[in-house]
Amino acid sequence: MIVGGTSGVGQATARAFLRAGVRRLLLLGRDAQRGTEACEWLRELAPAARVEFAAADAGVLPEARQAMDAARAYLGQIDVLVNAAAPAHVPALFHSTPAERLADILNDIVLPTLLMSRLVLPSMREQRGGCIINVASDAAKVPTPGEAVIGAAMSAIVTFTRTLALEAKRDGVRVNALTPSLITGTRTAEQLFADEFSARLFEKARARAGLGVTTPEDQAELLLFLASPAAARITGQAISANGGISAA
Repeated sequence: MIVGGTSGVGQATARAFLRAGVRRLLLLGRDAQRGTEACEWLRELAPAARVEFAAADAGVLPEARQAMDAARAYLGQIDVLVNAAAPAHVPALFHSTPAERLADILNDIVLPTLLMSRLVLPSMREQRGGCIINVASDAAKVPTPGEAVIGAAMSAIVTFTRTLALEAKRDGVRVNALTPSLITGTRTAEQLFADEFSARLFEKARARAGLGVTTPEDQAELLLFLASPAAARITGQAISANGGISAA
C-alpha cells in the first residue's frame, strides 16, 4: 500500500515494486482523477498485476480508516506500507510564518504518517511481520533557515519511526524512514523553485549535490530495498540518499 502513490516518489516506488514482481498494489491519494490515470499507466507497465486506487485524505481519520478497510479487502494481507505523501509547504522564516498556520503545517506533514501506521499496525502484528517505510526529509537532521516548522515536523516523523521500530520489532514489524533533500522531477521541487526565498535556499542545496541531485527513481530503489528480504535486519533507521547535500 503506497500513500501518495500517484506522483513523485510514491509513483516511482509503485513502478519499482511492479518491476520487482509485486502483483498487487493499492495506491492512496486525494485526487481521484490522478489516481485513476496512475493506475491505468501502471497496469500498462505490468499487465499481469492488479493495481487499484483509493481516494482519501490520509490525515483525516475517518477517510484514513475507510482507505485501510479498502486496502485490507483488496490486498488481504498488507505486507508493506509506504507513507510517501508530500504536503505542499515551502520554507519560510519562522518570524514570517503566521501563528495560525503552525498547527496546519504540522498536521499536514506528520498526521498522515502516524494515522496510517497506527491503522496498519494491528494486522501486521497479527501476521507477525510487515514493513513500514516513512518518507520524511533531511530537514529532520540538518537545521536550515526557513525550515524551522518543516524541520520540526520531519523530526517528529523520524523520532516516531525509530520509536515505533523499537516497539514493533518483537512482532516482526520493521519501520524505517527515508530523509531525502531535493528530488528533481517532482511537483514538490517545482513548488520549491517557484518561490523566491525557497529557490535561493535549494539552489545552494543543489550546488552541494556532488553526486547529482536525486530523482524519484533513486528514492524508489532505496524504498524497494528496505521493503525486501535483503533488508530483513534493518529497522529504526533514517537514511539520507541526497547526492551528498548533507554529507559534510
